Amino acid sequence: MIDAPHLTDTVAQQTAVIRLTIPRSEIQQVMGPAIGEVMSTLAAQGVAPAGPVFSHHFRMSPDIFDFEVGVPVRQAVTPVGRVSASQLPAARVARTVYHGPYEGLGAAWGQFGDWLAANGHQPTANLWECYVFGPESSPDPAAWRTELNRPLVGG
Repeated sequence: MIDAPHLTDTVAQQTAVIRLTIPRSEIQQVMGPAIGEVMSTLAAQGVAPAGPVFSHHFRMSPDIFDFEVGVPVRQAVTPVGRVSASQLPAARVARTVYHGPYEGLGAAWGQFGDWLAANGHQPTANLWECYVFGPESSPDPAAWRTELNRPLVGG
């Protein structure tokens, strides 16, 4: 289930990330270790996350995900290993919040895409998810919240 989508303007956010290009089938094996690597690098540098974990997808095909996983930060991270500095873009976005387990995200994005089309919005190729409330917050997947962001053409 998704909340009623709305339009909003984002500001650029400095981030610490790992960029990955992987087969779609590997997402569950790759995300957790990448998040752990980002968090341990931040801890070693004394940099605190300034928001929830996110994944910023540059290209999603049926078979391949090209994306960054990371967190917003208030100060630049020094690149170490796979961790580097990046940013979430300033953009006009359509936004909604999905309620439920991560396995339902595909259907939520489909529902969100239907809303975008029905309301005459043309999304860009990139998108991002912010994992606002997840397994670290509650063992009940029905309580999880994922913010879906879709930048708009001409926004």
